[in-house]
Amino acid sequence: MNRRPFNFSAGPAALPEEVLQQVAQEMLDWHGSGMSVMEMSHRGKEFVSICEQAEADLRELLAVPPQFRILFMQGGGLAENAIVPLNLSRGGKVDVVVSGSWSRKSAQEAGRYADVRIAADAKSNGQRAIPAAAEWQLRGDASYVHLCSNETIDGLEFHELPDLKALGCDAPLVIDFSSHVLSRPVDWSRVGLAFGGAQKNIGPAGLTLVIIREDLLGHALPICPSAFDYKTVAEAQSMYNTPPTFSIYVAGLVFQWLKRFEYGGKTGLAAIEQRNIDKATLLYQALDHSALFENRVAPDCRSRMNVPFYLRGTHDTPELNQAFLDEARERQLLQLKGHKSVGGMRASIYNAMSLEGVHALVDFLKDFETRHG
Repeated sequence: MNRRPFNFSAGPAALPEEVLQQVAQEMLDWHGSGMSVMEMSHRGKEFVSICEQAEADLRELLAVPPQFRILFMQGGGLAENAIVPLNLSRGGKVDVVVSGSWSRKSAQEAGRYADVRIAADAKSNGQRAIPAAAEWQLRGDASYVHLCSNETIDGLEFHELPDLKALGCDAPLVIDFSSHVLSRPVDWSRVGLAFGGAQKNIGPAGLTLVIIREDLLGHALPICPSAFDYKTVAEAQSMYNTPPTFSIYVAGLVFQWLKRFEYGGKTGLAAIEQRNIDKATLLYQALDHSALFENRVAPDCRSRMNVPFYLRGTHDTPELNQAFLDEARERQLLQLKGHKSVGGMRASIYNAMSLEGVHALVDFLKDFETRHG
């Protein structure tokens, strides 16, 4: 085989090949230390240097302001659905904008620790569009407002974060940016806290990023475990307990890959954002011009990262869906099955997915339609 298969997994997802090669080269001996990163003390000078560099590179890539702390934690985005209200709700009110499956899970979990109100729900429009911000029912005394800025399952993305102050709300905005982190810039003037699991755009499962404004530290509920108290973790520079060392190391290599990434005359985050736009445009145009396949999300809410698609009308049968997946695998186009809760197909085209991979998928879509449409 001249190339690796194209992996469209929603997560754990594909990593840049050159990062995987570097990991392989350094597996037994990191920079002459005689140790694998997996064997190092998390408090030793070798790993501390890895962690500090990773944090500095992430801060640079996302232009994180100095009044925000970057925490390397564990538990994934799902655990953060509990950890955030344990730290920020103060046992009071939490408003959640439900745009899909993950924000709905967030609302349900936060309800264990706070008075949760669904401020808006995309279920009202068949999960096809994000409810307009002007229609959100926000409470003036909410402790925070939560949204998932990219819904991995449903394929909806906030391309612009809401300005809560313009909506008459002074609560901090919390975003789950697990599946679009580092695919585009973040407007930190509108965010109080952002969290995300690493296993989609950053690195292996196990690492969770939390980027939190300093004034939001120190408000954890008494029942919050010490290892999940943001203030405790921040004061210990993410070393309160043993962090996910290998995942941090690989994430650091991905950050360095992103910093030197070039595309369309741009470098770094601007370059990867442009390639992501081009990939998504290519795939959505193919689906929109197809008589066999369709994407059901409103164009202005479509995710650049996760593209669910379905067979149209009477073609949408279990047999034809399976035929598509089987033939895709034969073409070395992997993990295109849609989430079990919604069915169909899904192409996750994160940062590591090349434009070549999306072209290969589009070519297959057209060929499959010619033969089965």
